[in-house]
Amino acid sequence: MKVYRINKNKTTLEFLLPETSTELELPLVGAKLKAGFPSPADDYVEERLDLNKYLIKNPASTFFARVSGDSMIGSGIYDGDILIIDRSVEPRENSILVCAIDGEFTIKRIKKIDNETIYLVPDNPDFPPIKVSKENDLVIWGTVIYSIHKHY
Repeated sequence: MKVYRINKNKTTLEFLLPETSTELELPLVGAKLKAGFPSPADDYVEERLDLNKYLIKNPASTFFARVSGDSMIGSGIYDGDILIIDRSVEPRENSILVCAIDGEFTIKRIKKIDNETIYLVPDNPDFPPIKVSKENDLVIWGTVIYSIHKHY
């Protein structure tokens, strides 16, 4: 895995490029796992799943980044999570994006109020939205496709 670090205005963002040349097929249970009441499970594996093929649709434009902070916990994105970000996915309103605003990196949803007013909106009420003005330098690095975090 290749690691690139970009340091702008004292903010460091660590990019991790996926290694997709290796296939890793793991068993995929045929039965759907219910999060409600238990049900009988099938005792067979229906197919094999390669996480590279499942999670990474555009390898040349996809990268990973580790999250620092908790402004997106309402979206299920937590400190220490790894994001899968695809630069080829067109951002749209309410997408979760990796942005650089005035050289500072952030992960936020984008909300367009009118043709001239854009906000970068966190998913945590403890953080205020960031109004993007014409004076700001906004660069959208990519769209968050998946987040990966531990449950233990």
